[in-house]
Amino acid sequence: MEVFLADLVDEQRRRGIDAHALVHGEPLPDDPPWVQRVPVQFSLVYAPMALGFRGALARAIEHIRPDVLHLHMPNNSALWALTLPGARKVPWVVHWHSDVVVSNIKWSVALAYMLYRPFEQALLERAQQVFATSPPYLKASPALRAWQDKCEVVPLGIRLDALPPPATSAPTAWRADTRLRLLSIGRLTYYKGFETLIDAVRGLAGVELLIAGEGELRPGLQALIDAGTPAGAQPAVRLLGEVDEARKHTLLAQCDVFCLASRERTEAFGIVLLEAMQHARPCLVTDLPGSGMPWVVAHSRAGLRVPYDDVPAWRSAIAQLQHDAALRARLGGAGQDALAQHFSIGACERAIARHYRGVAPQAAAAPSGRGLLVAIRTHNHAAEIAHLVQRARQLTGAPVLVVDNRSTDATCHLAQSAGAQVLRPLLAMSAWGSLQTGIRHALARGYDQVITIDAEGRHEVEELPRLLAAQQSADLALAHFPQRNSWLRRRAWQWLRWLSGLPLQDFVADFRLYNRDAMQVAVSPEAALLDHQDIGLLLLARNAGLRIGEVAMPTHGAGAVHGHGIFRSWFKAARFMAGSSLLALAHRLGRQRAMPGAGASPAR
Repeated sequence: MEVFLADLVDEQRRRGIDAHALVHGEPLPDDPPWVQRVPVQFSLVYAPMALGFRGALARAIEHIRPDVLHLHMPNNSALWALTLPGARKVPWVVHWHSDVVVSNIKWSVALAYMLYRPFEQALLERAQQVFATSPPYLKASPALRAWQDKCEVVPLGIRLDALPPPATSAPTAWRADTRLRLLSIGRLTYYKGFETLIDAVRGLAGVELLIAGEGELRPGLQALIDAGTPAGAQPAVRLLGEVDEARKHTLLAQCDVFCLASRERTEAFGIVLLEAMQHARPCLVTDLPGSGMPWVVAHSRAGLRVPYDDVPAWRSAIAQLQHDAALRARLGGAGQDALAQHFSIGACERAIARHYRGVAPQAAAAPSGRGLLVAIRTHNHAAEIAHLVQRARQLTGAPVLVVDNRSTDATCHLAQSAGAQVLRPLLAMSAWGSLQTGIRHALARGYDQVITIDAEGRHEVEELPRLLAAQQSADLALAHFPQRNSWLRRRAWQWLRWLSGLPLQDFVADFRLYNRDAMQVAVSPEAALLDHQDIGLLLLARNAGLRIGEVAMPTHGAGAVHGHGIFRSWFKAARFMAGSSLLALAHRLGRQRAMPGAGASPAR
């Protein structure tokens, strides 16, 4: 939990979220300002007791004034939130790392849970959202059974760019005559199943197991190793004790197979499996019902699953991997590929950020200060997209985001090769939905402005400097191509100007510049309900008191006709006019009824 939380907060802050952490432990000299540690006085049934945690949490809430309180469970100190009035005023999300498993092995844990459970359930009742780390764990969790409607699966992730590099030149920790090097890592405690691994390795020629970690079971495990080692022989298992991060990754890089034999659902996910997958190491894990551990391996195709506490089955699986180097390589490569796709800390942070915006919409925007973003909507524009991205970057010096609406050609690959970030929503979207996705991204990532472009209007990119020139005089700047206006379009705009009261000559629906105030209007629930943003968004912007500017643009040849997409046929013209007229008329009647003296308060 601690390693994941550190990576998550670091990634959140890198992405513009002002995240802070309150955790157990003694303050360290190199602690960043966003972390506060509360000393632990003693432990009771594996639970740390920090007597100053309640006061520290109250002070942190008062000082930081958070938009969301993110509680990581199981954690007895998090229960103090139930007693703090300041905490109850903030939306809560709960990250459910593990149940407190009613242990068949450790009776003291079962007894302690009887006292803990009522407070745990009160916390879940108060939470707006609960994150489970895998589908099997969510389905099997007794504690979450009553709260399924507020649960979402968000798999854990690790940083792929900042893990300590393994010391590959260091001598191997395994004996020189070892033909299969096994590694297991974890606290030496009751649910890890190290006894099963020790028994399974006994008698396997050429196999050596190293166990890294420290804990209360070390004397018993060492006794088990000694009892199974013939007199005068080298032990097949060695306990290494606690290792640091660099040493851990050196061991992962040098082993042939990583093993995790946990025997209770207290092992909810097994983040160390992700670290093994980063080094392309195949994983042998317990096929433990209701745990996310076998799901991680099966989902990534990174290893084999073995029945728990089944020593012969473990021995057979180890022997299979010992004699099949090609299988080991295939499993290790699949895990490494899956890690980048599904289990990075970036993917985890993005999923969590979406849920933050759901429980605290007012906090959807990150702090500003990142300048301009150009967002391009596209669908099957492989012939133009690279040029559009390159020209947008050259003309503005800004990063480019491409929102791809389910292209079936090479659009995404070419956009990425040209230097753009690509978003590819899972479902097909309308033109406005795609543009709105780009605006939401810009707002959430802290950009001050965003320009939206439709890839079909390939000549519009050349007018980016002209559109940018309007940023000082308008909150929402619209492009206007007067030379494109047909007789039909001019008559239509005369009608719309009279009906809506918008003093505009014309506009291009998809080529616009938004500042942060305009972005907030564009991502509002009212704007999200619009099928097209043409007139409705302008009415919303005017109601919000925004400055709307119109920028005249030259025409770049006969092929530049995108701005008239809604007038390419009489049918589309009639449909646009009918929809826009009804919207403008309804808005006009609503304003008249809301005027003082008409029996209603003035419209806001």
